[in-house]
Amino acid sequence: MHKDTLRIRPQNPRISCVIPAYNEALNLPMVLPAIWQQIGTLTDQFEIIVVNDGSRDNTFDVACALAVQYPGIVALDLSRNFGKEAAMTAGLEAAAGDVVILMDADGQHPVALLPTMLQKWQDGVDVVYAIRRTRDDQSSLHATLTGWFYRLVNWGSRVKIPRDAGDFRLMDKQVVAALVALPERNRFMKGLYAWVGFSNMALDYEPLPRQQGVSNFGLLGAFRLALTGMLAFSTVPLRLLTVSGLLLSLASMLYIAWVFVEYFYRGIQVPGYATLVVSIMFFSGIQLLALGIMSEYVGRIYDEVKRRPLYLLKQRTGHGLERD
Repeated sequence: MHKDTLRIRPQNPRISCVIPAYNEALNLPMVLPAIWQQIGTLTDQFEIIVVNDGSRDNTFDVACALAVQYPGIVALDLSRNFGKEAAMTAGLEAAAGDVVILMDADGQHPVALLPTMLQKWQDGVDVVYAIRRTRDDQSSLHATLTGWFYRLVNWGSRVKIPRDAGDFRLMDKQVVAALVALPERNRFMKGLYAWVGFSNMALDYEPLPRQQGVSNFGLLGAFRLALTGMLAFSTVPLRLLTVSGLLLSLASMLYIAWVFVEYFYRGIQVPGYATLVVSIMFFSGIQLLALGIMSEYVGRIYDEVKRRPLYLLKQRTGHGLERD
């Protein structure tokens, strides 16, 4: 870390903690008081922003009740379910602290790690992110696919996304301002954290057992997020299509040369019906695959140019920090 990146930081900073929540009514009464108590030992100026992402249960009502009981808790209610990436962005835009902490609402992120993260920030690190030691709470298929995704998305990319680094992190307000300023609508936050840069440090942790209920983020949700991340931060699919096209063209020329030799020099009549059918089906499949991949890129371009808001805020309850 260069000395010019370090600056004196307050020992009693204003802290914002952003917590996206979807169907977490059972977890919030246990998770929020624990976070509130821990942050209260670090500073006397803080806010906890709970973003209800269109939950089907009474998550927002529970958050509002806790906002009355615990000063500094703020509840944001989005007009519908926009997804976790949008909910986190809504919380980041509402945050007013010198430092912002991102945590999940299921209680798996240990609050005991917060003092260490804050100390690293006070030492001059702009981003302190947590890396999972294990993925024992996920299926072997999920863990394997996650590993493949990180290898693929980082292949040939100038921006390397740390493997096993989630959204649990502490960020300086400069980093938050940079993230909020990014205009894209198809947001892959793990990639955006890496793209904005700034000095950073990783801390490993063991995820705690989920407090109540089951995760709303399954294999299908992970696949959708991975697809968004791949298309937002990598041109590998397009490069693979280019390489495939070159290889197929080379193979077709070699096959034509083989047929020419067999027919004109050896006098062998090459049967063509089966070869023709298989070739048509194969190349048709390749073309449809290429069109599908290109359509995914074009579809996301279409979403971007419409310039619709990333989210809509329906209601805000509670009092947080005042903006500088």
